[in-house]
This record gives sequence, C-alpha cells and structure tokens, in this order.
Amino acid sequence: MILQETYKLENGTKIPKLGLGTWCIDNDKAAQTVRTAVTLGYRLIDTAQAYENEQGVGEGIRSCSVSREELFVASKVAAELKTYEAAAASIEETLEKMGLDYLDQMIIHAPQPWNEFRDTKRYFAENKAVWRALEDAQAAGKVRVIGVSNFLQDDLENLLSDCRIQPMVNQILLHISNTDHDLLNFCREQHIQVEAYSPIAHGEALKQAVPRRSSGS
Repeated sequence: MILQETYKLENGTKIPKLGLGTWCIDNDKAAQTVRTAVTLGYRLIDTAQAYENEQGVGEGIRSCSVSREELFVASKVAAELKTYEAAAASIEETLEKMGLDYLDQMIIHAPQPWNEFRDTKRYFAENKAVWRALEDAQAAGKVRVIGVSNFLQDDLENLLSDCRIQPMVNQILLHISNTDHDLLNFCREQHIQVEAYSPIAHGEALKQAVPRRSSGS
C-alpha cells in the first residue's frame, strides 16, 4: 500500500511516498482535515507559512490518533523571506504556531518572491543566506530534513556551490503534462529527492475522459 511506502533521503531519513497537501485548506478546518487524513493512513502532512494554516495543521498533528514520531511534518519558509534573520525567525514562528518541538522537513518555498517568480532577478545570494538559516536549524535539531521548492537547475547549483548540507528534496510542480526531464535527471544525479506537488494537475487530470478500449473480434 503506497501510504506505507517510503523513500530514503540522502541523510538516511525516510519520507513517505504520498502525503497530504494542505494548500487552500482554511486554518479553522485544517485540524479536522489532518485528523481524518491520519485515520485514513496518511503519515506525511505538508503545510507552508504562506498557507496561513500552520496553527490548525499543528493542532491536528497534536490531537490525531498516532504519535508525533509516526508522522512526517513538513512546512516551507515563505518565498518573500530572503535574509538569514527573517528565515531563522520564521522557522521559530512556525514551530510556535504548530506547537511542535521539531519539523521533519523545512524547505524554501520558491527561489524568488511570488510577485517576481521566474523573473530576471534570481536572488542567488539571498537564497544562500536563507539556506544557511536552514542548515543552522537542522544543526540545532529543529528540522530533520532541509530542501527547496520550485528551484531550477541553476538555483540548485547556486546552493550546491558552497553549502554545508546539500538540499535533500526539491518539491516541484510535476504531473503528466508538466515533466521537466532535464531537471529530474539533474536532481537524480545530485541525490536530491524530487517531490511532486499537484500530481493530478490541480485536479484537471481527473476531468479527462478515460479512453474506451475497443473489443477485439
């Protein structure tokens, strides 16, 4: 059963293959959503500072039917935070909001602020500063796994050029009609686990008609 299957990351940590994403779930509904998902067998719960539901997700984590150690809890540093100080403070705020002692995973939500996403300014130096905050959080035991999201190959190369800990995951938009094979291959070569978000294309894949098989004579 896929809900019980895991990948092993570069530092030996096991991450569930399938997780619950909480984007667009209101904070006041997040706790019950998490509890229901855990009952159904989900063990990876993914939120983000930008989702504005970390408090509710944390409540669900703390009040669900399994122990904290059985869950893999992930969040993301907001894309707009591009200094060491802001990123470090935001990690502390996430832990406080969620009422947790540690996160299993924390990643940079995007290489640029959302209003400049995929624009010409690349924020290479700023992302290195944010990455140092993540490295320090991991060293302090606040985070088990650190990584990135929406990073292209050159964004990753920028961090890999002088990091203490290399990114362990890259969470990207990945589905049957949006597959960047070059980026996937680069991540594989660098031992960076790719995490797919919106794997059913924001629900559009479910709207596609299933081809009918013709019967043989």
